[in-house]
Amino acid sequence: MKKLKIGIAGLGRAFAVMIPTFRDPRIEVVAAADPRPEALQQFKRDFGGQACSSMEALCKTGIDAVYIATPHQFHAQHCEVACSYKKHVLVEKPMALSLAECRGMIAAAKKAGVHLIVGHSHSFDAPVLRARKLIDGGRYGAVKMITAVNFTDFLYRPRRPEELDTARGGGAVFNQAAHQVDIVRLLAGGKTKSVRSMTGAWDSARPTEGAYSALLVFENGVFASLTYSGYAHFDSDEFTGWIGEMGQKKDRSSYGTARKSLRGDELDLKTKKNYGGPAFKSPRFKHHQHFGVLIVSCEKADLRPLPEGVMVYADGEKRLDPLPAPRIPRAEVVDELYDAVVSGKPPLHSGPWAMATMEVCLAMLRSAREGKDIPLANQTALPT
Repeated sequence: MKKLKIGIAGLGRAFAVMIPTFRDPRIEVVAAADPRPEALQQFKRDFGGQACSSMEALCKTGIDAVYIATPHQFHAQHCEVACSYKKHVLVEKPMALSLAECRGMIAAAKKAGVHLIVGHSHSFDAPVLRARKLIDGGRYGAVKMITAVNFTDFLYRPRRPEELDTARGGGAVFNQAAHQVDIVRLLAGGKTKSVRSMTGAWDSARPTEGAYSALLVFENGVFASLTYSGYAHFDSDEFTGWIGEMGQKKDRSSYGTARKSLRGDELDLKTKKNYGGPAFKSPRFKHHQHFGVLIVSCEKADLRPLPEGVMVYADGEKRLDPLPAPRIPRAEVVDELYDAVVSGKPPLHSGPWAMATMEVCLAMLRSAREGKDIPLANQTALPT
């Protein structure tokens, strides 16, 4: 079996939650670039890989692909550097901060003849993919409506200043809507036609969007409502048996700890908890990941992806379509990357797909500002 040699650009939280995924036997992590010496030292201890001082140095280490997990405002630049060295790219969501940047990334990958995949987003999650498979089977009829709801402590996790600045890719829409939009686009199966949304920014000490609600209308007639709050009050994991977003079992008695943890030096706290810091804890996931409550209403059933499978509420039955526990968290990301690079299979989460998701997210921000429906023009349908 060919091993795919991966270089890591950015050793922050996104990389930390991907560490178990990169233990996949199909992957060999060989090098990393990050400005923090403590993170590079931790990387060398964990992976025995090469520490690099720049993207250019990383791309000269003999890798096949780069996983870009740098701050959002650098995604486009770092993708284009990787493509200039003819390296395949797996870039974290959000793809970029503008459609112009997205187009530049797509053009750079096409010119270099390499694959560009955007993820992880929760549309990679096995229960979501199983729901899509159930829809494709035809037993429950066509999708008609999708409801997505998630309440978290997102806004009160330790943040750098740019993470609280929408113009630099901060806030709930850039960070969290990319998940929900990707999920509903995958399940709706069609092109998004228009968006109407409202956003909320209710804490002057954290001056970015902490909440949103949006209505997406698709060309095939499906409509989807998306609601998200990151204000650390109600926790919608209460509806999933206290299994958290990353598949971890949560302590229901820990209410309020996110806000309390921010007392003191927030940047110092983030540094200590980050990869390479003295308070870093390697993530442990036992269940499939999820992104809150998700209900797909078809003609003959409602489908609800859960950490252990998909609940089916049909005309004459109520049952769980179970999934085995994940052997490797987010293995679906490796599946898509490996199949694209090694087998030449076109990826689902390609540059054009991700740009369509970003168009919806940007339209949500615009709709909230202007108070009107926003038509869309850069959408892609689900590949057949």
